[in-house]
Amino acid sequence: MIKIILIVLVVLIAALLAFAASKPGTFRIRRATTIKAPPERIFPLINDFHNWGSWSPWEKLDPAMKRTYSGAPNGKGAMYAWEGNGKAGAGNMEIAQSSPSSAVTINLNFIKPFEGHNITEFTLTPVGDSTNVTWDMHGPSPFMSKLMQVFMSMDSMVGKDFEAGLANMKRIAEG
Repeated sequence: MIKIILIVLVVLIAALLAFAASKPGTFRIRRATTIKAPPERIFPLINDFHNWGSWSPWEKLDPAMKRTYSGAPNGKGAMYAWEGNGKAGAGNMEIAQSSPSSAVTINLNFIKPFEGHNITEFTLTPVGDSTNVTWDMHGPSPFMSKLMQVFMSMDSMVGKDFEAGLANMKRIAEG
């Protein structure tokens, strides 16, 4: 009887690992909102890491988080690193491209609790007296990430943070 249970257990684990391996090798999370403000009012909130504390949903995870700013003061070459508790983790960001009032591309590197190297893009598109703001993150999905995706939706988990950040950005830019 124990032999049958062990065989069933091994088959179930193998099936789980095979299912995880079949997940896509990349991921993409995207959220967007419309802000009743011109792109020129919204762009500095994104293009200057010093302003992220006012809208980023992750800035409040650890009040004692250590932050380091280096490189350019804003725009291309601006760098931001953080090290915090288990929720905040540790990592760094660098603005790779910056097109005034229209787009910002960021190289995002997580160090803790899991290593990850992703690209984050913000796109601002004027529409009448408003601006459509799109927040997009994409990157590779290594096997451990694929295995985690069997049990939880990364899009739902991170997407809710994107939605909160965009709502904060909207409140500030419209206020």
